Amino acid sequence: MIRKKIKSKVNALVRNNITRETVKEKLSHAPGHVIYTGNKAQKAVSIDVFDYNDDYLDEETLARLEEYHKDTDEKTVTWININGLSDTVALTQIAERYKLHPLVMEDVANTSQRPKLDEYSDHLFIVFKMLYYDDQNQLNVEHISLILGKTYLICLQEYDGDVFDGVRERIRHAKGRVRSNGADYLTYAIMDAVIDHYFIIIEQLSNKIEELEDKIYTDNSQNYSQEIQILKKEVIQVRRSIFPLREVVNKLEKVENHLVLKKTQVFVRDLYDHTIQVIETVEVYRDTIAGLMDMNSTNIANRMNEVMKVLTIIATIFIPMTFLAGIYGMNFEHIPELAIKDGYYYFWGAMIVIFVASLVYFKRKKWL
Repeated sequence: MIRKKIKSKVNALVRNNITRETVKEKLSHAPGHVIYTGNKAQKAVSIDVFDYNDDYLDEETLARLEEYHKDTDEKTVTWININGLSDTVALTQIAERYKLHPLVMEDVANTSQRPKLDEYSDHLFIVFKMLYYDDQNQLNVEHISLILGKTYLICLQEYDGDVFDGVRERIRHAKGRVRSNGADYLTYAIMDAVIDHYFIIIEQLSNKIEELEDKIYTDNSQNYSQEIQILKKEVIQVRRSIFPLREVVNKLEKVENHLVLKKTQVFVRDLYDHTIQVIETVEVYRDTIAGLMDMNSTNIANRMNEVMKVLTIIATIFIPMTFLAGIYGMNFEHIPELAIKDGYYYFWGAMIVIFVASLVYFKRKKWL
């Protein structure tokens, strides 16, 4: 039974684009051991820091966490944005500096971790996924982790680049509420940016579905099974990334923790509504793609029926001709019709009459 459970867990992780070697290494260590399970090459982390309040802003970019010496205090909010999860030594140093639970960094480095929210004594840990299309129009799923403390927020991203430029601009130019609120509101703002970007993703999915639907309707001579399967896989990826986020946002809205103020939970409620809207749209797309698959299968079956109809008509026309040719091709010595003068031409005449009569009959039946 234990072997079956371990094998099932290995297969589940492998399905999430994690190598079997990484899975075996992860399963061989005790919980809390930091192992990066993504497929991005080893690189040093880069760190962006925003330290701000209503009247103060300090922004800097660091190559190592050791270069950041300012301690978090109650007078400012500190947003530490870390790009890169492959450097497990740096992740361990972050955990030690901010006294994080050992399981936190394990989940940060585990890119197959589903979205969730965990509460600890002095911080909240949130995991979710950021989606975007690259230059080759391929869907990418990026692992994002947020660690919320009293006056700080640590955001850990798997790749360079994100959808937080709007949040950064609001901080730089003191727009909106972000500069006048705490780290909990910053957490909401970042999650809101990611969820708003989901709408862009589903809009692109909608365009792909409509284009494929038009192709299937207008050109039923092609088999679009492969394109449908690729699109279906994208929708499944989106659903797998977004669907669990509903529980995370719902828990964040109702959590009773001093780190999340009641006035922020009002905004989180709106975030929950957006999440539900995205999920419902994705479910509609799943049904639409199932319909496209049925439509494509129907087109393939119709083409096969047309081919079979043509072959059946040809066979039906030649059956009586074959019958006549079989009779007069027998090796009997006395066949009366063989002695008729011009019998050969009569035979061809009969063949032509049968052929024309069959075509007229099929035309009247609208089989041709």
